[in-house]
Amino acid sequence: MDDWVRIGAGDVSVALDASIGNIRTFSVAGRDILHTAHWVGTDAAHKAEAPVDAHLAGDFFCAPFGGSGIADIPPHGWTANSEWSPVLRAENEDMAVLKLALNRDVFGARVTKELRVISGHSVLYQAHVITGGQGALTFSHHPMLRLLAGGHIGFSSKKAAITPQTPLEMAHRFAYPARATDLSAFPSTDGGHIDLHRYPSESGHEDFVTLVEADDVQLGWTAVTRFAEDDIVLFIKDPRVMPVTMMWQSNGGRDYAPWSGRHTGVLGIEDGCCAGAATLDEAASDNPIAREGVATTLTLRPDLRTQVRHAIAVVPRPVGWAGVVKVSPSKAGLLLTSSDGAVLDVPFDLAFFDL
Repeated sequence: MDDWVRIGAGDVSVALDASIGNIRTFSVAGRDILHTAHWVGTDAAHKAEAPVDAHLAGDFFCAPFGGSGIADIPPHGWTANSEWSPVLRAENEDMAVLKLALNRDVFGARVTKELRVISGHSVLYQAHVITGGQGALTFSHHPMLRLLAGGHIGFSSKKAAITPQTPLEMAHRFAYPARATDLSAFPSTDGGHIDLHRYPSESGHEDFVTLVEADDVQLGWTAVTRFAEDDIVLFIKDPRVMPVTMMWQSNGGRDYAPWSGRHTGVLGIEDGCCAGAATLDEAASDNPIAREGVATTLTLRPDLRTQVRHAIAVVPRPVGWAGVVKVSPSKAGLLLTSSDGAVLDVPFDLAFFDL
């Protein structure tokens, strides 16, 4: 824990492991919101493929995302596997800010990270800036939740949901490859359909699907209503910068170490710019995600500066709340609407996304 850097404001606190750049904890009133894999901190972690997997927890920024197809780049890139140096830490009773810089370049680009928490907001605000460089780059956030008894998943409007050519693991529920425009009726491996709005309570599968943002969306969002945890976790993105959301269901479908069939009930909501699980070369060429009319790589240039803004918010689940179907700006921040028309106001800094 020597490399952890902590900030906090009000009842919100964040701890970041600067040795690999991942947010280990995001806590509200002493309760950690994000997932930590069961092997982290044990001897089994040595069996992981890369540092990002050995310390699998919280959220981390991937650049490039997934397997790059380049031999000397670890899974999810050096941004998720190497050291960051703090360059600014400022705290007062109203706000806390932490800024860091990656200690190595990504294809010649400099990458910085800013974390911000505000008193009275149960929100983690993040901004990554990619400056300079050359070539094509994929990137994504990688926050993970645990759902002990399933839950409801609401999304901003999507064009389509698309699975890769082949499944991540032999044990899976989704059909591969498949495409659907109705998220409540995605093709399943048994010839039926699966509602992507529902996280299943039964385990024994590993699945991955890419959701492509609709053209007219101004604010991209995913809202996870967790039944056992009795909360709503909201992920907010700028769809112009991150036009896809990848949903990873890790639910006991990996029986090898360190997963050992015990990594269950885990949901990754991975907002980014990529072609799903494709390599860099595949993302930079013709691919099923790009055919939907969205960018699947960022083209780096020496004169280019790209800001990637992302936020995670959490609120208690009101009694009887089934799931979020709409998120819109309000005077307080964000207004959540449930399937039965109930509404919930969430304090949020809309200026963070220039809204």
